[in-house]
Amino acid sequence: MKSLIGILFISSIFIEFYSYQAIKTLTDKKWIRKTWIIISLSALLLILIWSLNIDRNNKTQVQFLMAFFIIDYVPKLVLALVLFINDIIRLITFLFKKIFSSSKEKAYFPARRKAISTLGIGLASIPFLSIIEGIVWGKYDFTVRKVHLTFPNLPDKFDGYKIVQVSDMHLGSFDINAYDKVAKGIQLINDQNPDLFLFTGDSVNNLAKEMDPWLSLLQTIKAKDGKYSILGNHDYGIYMLKSRKDQKANTENIHIRHQKIGWVLLNNEAVKIYKDDQYINIIGVENWGLGHFPKYADLSKATKDVKEGDFNILMSHDPTHFDVKVKEFPKKMHLTLAGHTHGMQFGVEIPGIIKWSPIKYRYPKWAGLYQDKGRFLYVNRGFGYIGFPGRVGIWPEITVIELKKG
Repeated sequence: MKSLIGILFISSIFIEFYSYQAIKTLTDKKWIRKTWIIISLSALLLILIWSLNIDRNNKTQVQFLMAFFIIDYVPKLVLALVLFINDIIRLITFLFKKIFSSSKEKAYFPARRKAISTLGIGLASIPFLSIIEGIVWGKYDFTVRKVHLTFPNLPDKFDGYKIVQVSDMHLGSFDINAYDKVAKGIQLINDQNPDLFLFTGDSVNNLAKEMDPWLSLLQTIKAKDGKYSILGNHDYGIYMLKSRKDQKANTENIHIRHQKIGWVLLNNEAVKIYKDDQYINIIGVENWGLGHFPKYADLSKATKDVKEGDFNILMSHDPTHFDVKVKEFPKKMHLTLAGHTHGMQFGVEIPGIIKWSPIKYRYPKWAGLYQDKGRFLYVNRGFGYIGFPGRVGIWPEITVIELKKG
């Protein structure tokens, strides 16, 4: 952790240096320059001290620190990148003139223009205002995304079957004072009139008791054919609880709470959903993720009663499970539902034009629908948030999937 803080500190020095160059270019008034230096260094020192001494179990402290850091440094990063790119161009121009110019006149390094600094500050204001909006309103801007999927071997009686998927509620992050805003998200779920409700992991940040203030609200979720859930990496309590015994007890307590709200928790299990004499399988596995994430999923155990030719929907929290295990598994999972990435809670999405978030460099399948080897994967962007108390460009999601025969 301290090494990461060290890297961030060094990066911050680079960002601060370049952002100061913009101020220096725009004004020659010393009091403005000194004020900028004092405020910037004070913020940097505060973040460093706070990072080393923060109580990571204190939700308010963590969220405030993350918000303060992102508000302070993301706009400055944009500003620094504009000036850095300009410096590269200036350097190339200088070297080109020095090497190739036939003139005897001495080549001078071109000065930085005020227009570039002004442009940088203008561009930096966009993420600054977006981050403020994301903290105040964006994290409650619940968005319904509708997906229609066609399968040739879907049982006839499931043609038009409607599934609502929700993932990554992270109930420990929500402020109880925002109860009405969260309730609007739950009402949006019910407004879809789903046949089936599927929750793909991370009920909490760490501890099962984080669900308690929200149990009565979660009980109001309705689905004709039932509500099913799985565990995500945060549901094991591994980021707070040290012993495997305590972690196991935490997952058992989550199981109890899921029972209270009418969610059937599938831990490497499968159930059949019937329409008269026809059925589909809903399969739920425990978390499996690349890297340091828990790897408790057991597809063989979960599908022991699944027959050849069955139509199967798999719930698996981490989308990396799909690429590494699921798409090669002998029993075909026609549709896998995942979450986990949150779309990093930060990105740009304009349908048909752009879909980007920094998380794509860690998770190639990070949000929305993917298809590989005749199998579909849908990655939900998450209902809640964790760490940074907001969402910028990647809104909290309620997914409606309609199955079609064709």
